[in-house]
Amino acid sequence: MSFNNESYDKTRLDEVVDKLVRGELKMHEADKVLGNSNAGALARRLALERMYGVSLSSIGSTILDFEELVGRNIENPIGAIQVPVGVVGPLRVEGEYAHGEYYVPLATTEGALVASINRGAKAITLSGGARTRVVRDGMARAPLFWTPSIVDAVKFVEWVRDNIEGIRRAAESTTRHGKLVEVQPFIAGNLVWLRMVYSTGDAMGMNMATIASDAAARYILENYPGKASLVALSGNMCTDKKATAVNILLGRGKTVIAEALIKRDVVLKVLKATPEDIDYVAKAKNLLGSAYAGALGGFNAHVANIIAAIFIATGQDVAQVVESSMAFTWTEIRGDGDLYISVTLPSLEVGTVGGGTRLPTQREALELLGVAGGGEPPGVNARKFAEIIAATVLAGELNLLAALAANELAQAHKRLGRGGVRQG
Repeated sequence: MSFNNESYDKTRLDEVVDKLVRGELKMHEADKVLGNSNAGALARRLALERMYGVSLSSIGSTILDFEELVGRNIENPIGAIQVPVGVVGPLRVEGEYAHGEYYVPLATTEGALVASINRGAKAITLSGGARTRVVRDGMARAPLFWTPSIVDAVKFVEWVRDNIEGIRRAAESTTRHGKLVEVQPFIAGNLVWLRMVYSTGDAMGMNMATIASDAAARYILENYPGKASLVALSGNMCTDKKATAVNILLGRGKTVIAEALIKRDVVLKVLKATPEDIDYVAKAKNLLGSAYAGALGGFNAHVANIIAAIFIATGQDVAQVVESSMAFTWTEIRGDGDLYISVTLPSLEVGTVGGGTRLPTQREALELLGVAGGGEPPGVNARKFAEIIAATVLAGELNLLAALAANELAQAHKRLGRGGVRQG
């Protein structure tokens, strides 16, 4: 770990480990008894090793300082897990916020993934880069309210619309950077959801939106002249960590689009397929195949692969891969046989401050992209990051479609996913 075992009173440490093993002390109490979260992590690890006859020395080898992380990022720590990080690039991005060539870090254990995306990045860069735009930006939280009847529900929504300024003041009193952009009402019977959408600067903003919505809900209940009660601060119309139509249609986080026009000669030389074959695979697989299978989260080839790898590398909320990887991949044949390709991500939930972005390795990954911390003005770093992610997703989609069109997928996984070839 990032601390030396000898810096602690060994007798006291051994006593705590003994009590943990005998069940006389709860795991979460070790930090308080030892007066230090790093010592608590060590005690828990040693106790588990003794209880189960295993070695956790690799998990215990970490640079993390749990004095900084407990209460913010983790409870009951025993160490850390390492995931290999590779880079793809250079990937040229021409966006509103991201300009230039980037090396994008990906944390994954899937062989062939980095190489696959890297080939797509090469094709995009040789063709002038990916154009990107963030077309919507807002984090949502949707409190659910009970009213006595549908008549009351309609009156409740009308009152909210008429008193939006007071609600906005209450919500924004809880945050420096958060702004209540709009309230989207939904009614089912006598129940009302108020989908509150916030601009959140460079933070992903889920906690910010939750705290602000709690203040807004309390203001509503204290001032609404009719009968209403709060059922749940989150009513699943937000929607967090679930694939939903509302996030596709109205967006959550960043709605970002990336596109590129891949020159025909680049497709032939780099991707080893024809634009026509790639276009046909895209339509048959992504559209018809997805529709026939009843896909719920958009029509794409493997967007979740890229989103998950970037999220792990950069300290994003990994569970939000669910909605962040909802995507639509589209292709066309243009001009003299060039290949147009685009990816639309309706609900990309990312930030460059807060959460796991404060961890040292994840912060370094964000620094590599030039997006670590808060931007000036607030929000520009997170939007730049979103554009880079969308361009990387585009590279991954392009190459997988090309590999399928050229019937190279299985061979690539044999070479790079089973240890058949070593890079050197």
